[in-house]
Amino acid sequence: MKLVIQRVSEASVSIGGTVHSAIGRGLMVLVGVSRDDTLDDVRWLVAKVAAMRIFPDDAGVMNLSVQDTDGEVLAVSQFTLLASTRKGNRPSYINAAGHELAVPLYEAFCDQLADTLGRDVKRGVFGADMQVALVNDGPVTIVIDSRLRE
Repeated sequence: MKLVIQRVSEASVSIGGTVHSAIGRGLMVLVGVSRDDTLDDVRWLVAKVAAMRIFPDDAGVMNLSVQDTDGEVLAVSQFTLLASTRKGNRPSYINAAGHELAVPLYEAFCDQLADTLGRDVKRGVFGADMQVALVNDGPVTIVIDSRLRE
C-alpha cells in the first residue's frame, strides 16, 4: 500500500458538487492499494499514521501525532498512486489492486485507524469521481510505501 499523508488545517471531498466528507485540523490521507497488499500492510500503515509525529508541540517542533492532537482524518482511495511511469507517457496501473481486493483493504485501513484513534475516520467514496479540496498546513506531505518498510 502506498499513502500520501498531508497535514491539513481543513480538507473535504465533494461528489457531484455536494460535500460528502469534511474535516478540520488533521490529516488528509490518500490510499493506494496494490495487487500484492494484505492486512499486514494495513496494520503496519495504521500504526505509522496514528503515531507519526508531524504536528507541532508548544515549542514549534514536529513532535506530536494526530492521536496526540485529537486531529481528524479524511482517507480517500486513490489507485493512481500505484502508477508506473517507467515507459512512455501514459501511466500504467497494472500494479493497482482491483475492486475485489482494494475495497476491503481500504475499508480495513479506515476502520482500523478509527479504532486506533478512538474516533471516526471520514472517507471518500471508492471509485467515485471526487473533488478533493485541502489546505496543506506547513506544507507537510509524507509518502509511505508499505513495501519499503525495511
